[in-house]
Amino acid sequence: MEGKLSKTYFRLALPVVLSMVITLVYNLADTWFVAATDNTDLVAGVSLCAPVLTIQMAFGNIFAQGGCTLTSRLLGSGRMEDIKRVSSFCIYSGYLIGIALGVVFLIFHSGILLVLGADADTTVYAQPYYIWLALGTPFIVASYVYTNLFRAEGMAMEAMIGSSIGAVLNLILDPVLILYLGMGAKGAAIATVLGYILANVYCIFVLLKKSRILSLAPKAARISGDYLRQVLGIGIPASIMNIVQSISVIFLNQFLLLYGNEKIAAMGIAFKAVSIVNLVLVGLAYGGQPMFGYLIGASQRKRLRELFRFNLAVMIVVAVVLSLIVFAAAPAIVRFFMSQPQIVADGSRMLRLQVVTMTLAGVVLLLTLVFQSAGRIAISFVLSIARQGFIFLTVLFVLSWWFGYEGILAAQAVADCISVCFAGILFYHCIYRSWIKEE
Repeated sequence: MEGKLSKTYFRLALPVVLSMVITLVYNLADTWFVAATDNTDLVAGVSLCAPVLTIQMAFGNIFAQGGCTLTSRLLGSGRMEDIKRVSSFCIYSGYLIGIALGVVFLIFHSGILLVLGADADTTVYAQPYYIWLALGTPFIVASYVYTNLFRAEGMAMEAMIGSSIGAVLNLILDPVLILYLGMGAKGAAIATVLGYILANVYCIFVLLKKSRILSLAPKAARISGDYLRQVLGIGIPASIMNIVQSISVIFLNQFLLLYGNEKIAAMGIAFKAVSIVNLVLVGLAYGGQPMFGYLIGASQRKRLRELFRFNLAVMIVVAVVLSLIVFAAAPAIVRFFMSQPQIVADGSRMLRLQVVTMTLAGVVLLLTLVFQSAGRIAISFVLSIARQGFIFLTVLFVLSWWFGYEGILAAQAVADCISVCFAGILFYHCIYRSWIKEE
């Protein structure tokens, strides 16, 4: 990895950010088309199923993040044949775990919908959306594996197209299925699944025609016990990060359910809108991850320090600017989806409280990815379950007990403040003093 680090970073990170922006446009448009029905229960029903997509992403990240991190380190140390075995293993494992997860979703759909917070008014909308997402699970899970392996090889543009092509198809199909054909929530889910199927087809084509080091050969899908431990050791904490995020959303919806479906609908819109900042930060963080893995594998400590400081500075500046814009435009953003005065008032407040500490959330994400890239499995695991896991849930329970509805709204911001302090202390003691500061 020769040349100027900043140039290499932006070459890898900008396509990831662009794919996130395209995904963001889809997410916002998807919510807009659903909200265009002016049916609060429909919006709430679809919002309740958001954890399903997050769980699918979580299981994909077991082999996506684990495979990407290991592949980057293997590339840095020049072990090309091992990369073929690791990539084939991760891809086929992604499909298999997707099939298993989809079966579980379908068998236990009634109980899962109840846990998600669906009631008599929202189940009629949530159920068809949920069923179609469950059917598409193998393709959704595998898509994350493909695009992360592409990034590890340095095919950032191909990874961007793989992440975006399904979102574009989804964006085209949404108005047709949701509004023109009147399929509502079912139409939104069908569009999503078809988009992921198209993404899989594209990624298979790219891997077979363009990749120099990745493999789809079934006979290569066998790895050593040590490599399996490294994939799972990094992938499972990354997966748990998504799972605990789903759990936090489920708990938050359960707490808000006491105050009516309108509050759940408003929070669903706020979550979509806050992704304006979140997805860009995710792109900036994950765009640099292959570089961290490569430099660690190649033992280039000085350049590693330079990369971390540069990546951190870029994320902070972008996060502050975007957060200020979203904070100021919160009422207009919420009104773009639904114009009901109470939804606008609640959603604006929720959005501002979500976005006010997104800069801190971005720092936590970057520190977590550094630990993952360094192979620090135990600490990666702890950080993965911290911000949206035990820290957020503890804060949610305490603040809701003390302050009721106001405490529920403030829980994320307080949790972010605690999380960045926790992650910063771990980073300083476990990495900064040992090799970041080392001259």
